[in-house]
Amino acid sequence: MNISVLGCGRWGSFIAWYLARRGFSVTSWGPEEDFSYQILKQTGRNEYVVLDRGITLTCDLGQAVTSAEIIVISISSQGLRGFMQKVNKFPVSDKIFVLCMKGIEVETGKRLSEIMVESGISPQKIAVWVGPGHIQSFVRGVPNCMVIDSANEQLKRDLADDFRSDLIRFYYGEDLIGTEIGAAAKNVMGIAAGALDVICPPLKGPLMARGAREVARLIKAMGGDPLSAYGLAHLGDYETTLFSPYSHNRAFGEALAKGETFSKLAEGVSTSKAMKGLGEKYGVDLPITNAVYTVCYGEGDGEARCREALGDLFARPPKGELED
Repeated sequence: MNISVLGCGRWGSFIAWYLARRGFSVTSWGPEEDFSYQILKQTGRNEYVVLDRGITLTCDLGQAVTSAEIIVISISSQGLRGFMQKVNKFPVSDKIFVLCMKGIEVETGKRLSEIMVESGISPQKIAVWVGPGHIQSFVRGVPNCMVIDSANEQLKRDLADDFRSDLIRFYYGEDLIGTEIGAAAKNVMGIAAGALDVICPPLKGPLMARGAREVARLIKAMGGDPLSAYGLAHLGDYETTLFSPYSHNRAFGEALAKGETFSKLAEGVSTSKAMKGLGEKYGVDLPITNAVYTVCYGEGDGEARCREALGDLFARPPKGELED
């Protein structure tokens, strides 16, 4: 089976590495001007993985798209809609698309699978691959569990069965809305965790409980199963996001609370803005998400903003723990 992985950054390079080790014929694509692609082209490796010699590395999008039966996309979530305009220049109606990315489009509040459908891809040809795990751990042989979800029941089962190994145990997702919203939202909680590492570390436990609770409310309002917030895509990913030194979102929150600059991509920043909009649209109370949005998009001293946001959260009136 031929698989093309579009995007050769941190996660995309790992996916190519992993699928090649599983015995698939893999093409790894990146734009020629991209630094991540150039490093792989020149050295065959990056700071995370050494590409298998059997992997075809290319900057020719047409070659990558037309040669594959399955197309895995791993790029910044906010660029998906524009990227699909380029992909759609080639015949893709018979292709399977797997999204290995987490986010919500800021301008529209759309889930990534919805963007794919609006780009002309059949929902029966779309799957998402999310859940816990850092590349730095995987390449050392440390196993983890992940989830594949789709509107197509057979597709998600086939993909999970084909992709599973002793390194990744896959589960079949049961709620596409909850899987996608939960996966995106955990990055927002990661930013909150990083800030708490600086100003009040003991609150990371309550963050896990209250964060999952508000995400469950949003999933329910959007028509999904609120229990999805407690599955692998969200709560199951908390250890990797809220506590790991490898998490970009946690590191961004920590840098923000220290008044420092963090240069790497932290998807939770844009996701906090998208989720704030969804909360307003569906009338859902998202106090932690809104606090993260405020500190990410506010002005002035980062630590002061974080402490003020925490104070505002504590000033909220009491409520029942399981209230909607």
